[in-house]
Amino acid sequence: MLRDVTHKVTDGLLGFAAAKGDGLHVKIGVSPVVSDMPIIVTGDMDAAKIKAHLGLSPLADAVMDSVQFGANRVYCLPVSATTAGTLGEITKKGDGGGTLTVSGSPTNAFPVIVKITAQGGLNAAAFVVSIDGGNSYSNEATIPVTGFYELTGTGLTLKFSEATQEDQKPSSFLVNDSYTFKTTAPTMTNGDVIAAVDKIKNFNQEYEFIHIVGESSLALWQAVSSAQVELRDIYHKPMFFMMEAAFPTEGEGGDLTDWVLGLEADRKKIQNYDIQVVAGWGLLVKLDGTTQRVNLAGLASGLYAKAKVQESIGKTRAESGFGIPKTQLLELVPAGMDNAVIERLDLAGYLTFREYDGLGDIFTYHTKMMCPDGSDYRYAEDVRVKNKVIRETRKEGLLLLNDDIDLEDVQGELETRAKFMYRPLQDMIDAKEISSAEITVPEGQEATILEDKKMRVRIRYVSRGYIREVEVDLGRAQPNE
Repeated sequence: MLRDVTHKVTDGLLGFAAAKGDGLHVKIGVSPVVSDMPIIVTGDMDAAKIKAHLGLSPLADAVMDSVQFGANRVYCLPVSATTAGTLGEITKKGDGGGTLTVSGSPTNAFPVIVKITAQGGLNAAAFVVSIDGGNSYSNEATIPVTGFYELTGTGLTLKFSEATQEDQKPSSFLVNDSYTFKTTAPTMTNGDVIAAVDKIKNFNQEYEFIHIVGESSLALWQAVSSAQVELRDIYHKPMFFMMEAAFPTEGEGGDLTDWVLGLEADRKKIQNYDIQVVAGWGLLVKLDGTTQRVNLAGLASGLYAKAKVQESIGKTRAESGFGIPKTQLLELVPAGMDNAVIERLDLAGYLTFREYDGLGDIFTYHTKMMCPDGSDYRYAEDVRVKNKVIRETRKEGLLLLNDDIDLEDVQGELETRAKFMYRPLQDMIDAKEISSAEITVPEGQEATILEDKKMRVRIRYVSRGYIREVEVDLGRAQPNE
């Protein structure tokens, strides 16, 4: 090659941060969409676009909640549910003699309203339909001559039938006749969830946690706990799982005692600081304008997305942006979810939400984890920091594999290399994600390095501190003389 002027580009001198997966998560939930790999939903998508990507489904509903409250990117893994949704009984109002029936397998929980807007029979009468309880209606359509009308994307088909002659009043369908019914959403079995988690093993994007969409119980929490350990230890994916506790069945007068006792008993049977169960429920005005009773795990996922790893999403400072306005979260439900119930659930280790006298918003109370007694990782902010330390120091450790070292100075050689693994710790200190850290090389590895070729290091870090409670000593003072 002839000599000339050449350039070699050195990259990375400006110190821009590389992607670290902070705030990103995977959602696993029921959807009619088929995909073996996660579908990406971004924070600039509106409700219509999210539904176009994920169908009219429980997965789309949960993603909307996360986007609404702060998520900029969500990896969505749709699951074809084993347990089909159900069709409720149809209630009719009006004097028309015609009837309506429904068939199919619903893709979600739909409160359906069909209203007749023009009188007549088949191929003459007109109607509008709402699948969100009357929040919005379709464009007016003529009842088809066959009587069959598919509700696109819902899995449902309506069947209009004309009245028999003696039921004609004066037409089969009269203006303001209405038909209402509800469906339940399809649900995942424990096997469906674990099969979906298996697909994550080969998903190589960085993220912090997985949200399993839909109500679940102890059996699934335990199965997911085992899967989490496998993902961490074998597939080098340190993450936590967010689960949803089932909605309580209210007793007399809204008494939630049995529900709370059941959750307390279940809690004692799971000991994993990388499992979080959300027991908070509320009436939420969603991204698509509907108001629904939802488990607040989707909302909490959005808050995690905009929180730094060391930051509690229960912060009450207005500028933190973690307060949920009551124009969006109308109230916590059920009615019996008072402070006494919230405290018991919090002490048991569940994530809950609460109100504070003197503050207008609703807040996450504590981000509790299903940790063992005495654990250092009781809160999500503890776990998120731990998992980031693992992710980032592993990246540096990978760069040391197959290095050769001088066997005349094993300790010095290993300590030199350990300094490379300290770099991400210093970055976390600079970012105020941890207070301090040290990395040491235990002595005496001269003999073992020849035998097992393993470099051993010890990392210790000091986390950030948190104000969980404020105590004020108040008293009267003597007046100045």
